[in-house]
Amino acid sequence: MNLLDKIKWILGILIVFTLVITTNMVDRSNFSRMNEAVESIYEDRLVVKDLILKISNDIHQKEIAAIKEDEDFYTDQNKQINSEIEAHLASFEQTKLTSKEEKFLNDFKRHLDDLRTLEMNYVQSNFTKDPALEDLFQIIKRDLKNLAEIQLREGTRQFEKSRKAMDTVELFTQIEIYIMIFLAIVIQLIIIYSPKRNS
Repeated sequence: MNLLDKIKWILGILIVFTLVITTNMVDRSNFSRMNEAVESIYEDRLVVKDLILKISNDIHQKEIAAIKEDEDFYTDQNKQINSEIEAHLASFEQTKLTSKEEKFLNDFKRHLDDLRTLEMNYVQSNFTKDPALEDLFQIIKRDLKNLAEIQLREGTRQFEKSRKAMDTVELFTQIEIYIMIFLAIVIQLIIIYSPKRNS
């Protein structure tokens, strides 16, 4: 094998090697974006949706106790439910929050503090009906509804992000196939081509 043939082979191998590395890097980037979107849907949306559901259930129990003037609830269960809500909120705050979500969460926490104050007043007043307490339950439920709607919107956005990444992977895969076919032809031409020597 003469020097020109060796150079042709080396050039052909380098072209294939460069193509493989480039496509691998592009694919890795797209798969990383897809993985990030899927993780975000699970960790920051589905888990939070579950936390919101648990908090809603706790708030519902508080509301029923207030309506029924349930003294046993306030002496036995209310403190435990407050602790559960705090634990759920701590988990919620560990997720990635959008600015709107952070605002609604802060509103909810402020209203929750107000609720605790009104509940203490309610118990100390010997369960005298307080319209402010009833109104506050409605406000808190609205806060939770707003937080739940954000989970749906953000989950949809992350899903679209992963879908776009998948479409990009598909497009690049098709382009890679065409480039590989083209390069295979070019490499064959480089290897087969032998310039005419002047006599």
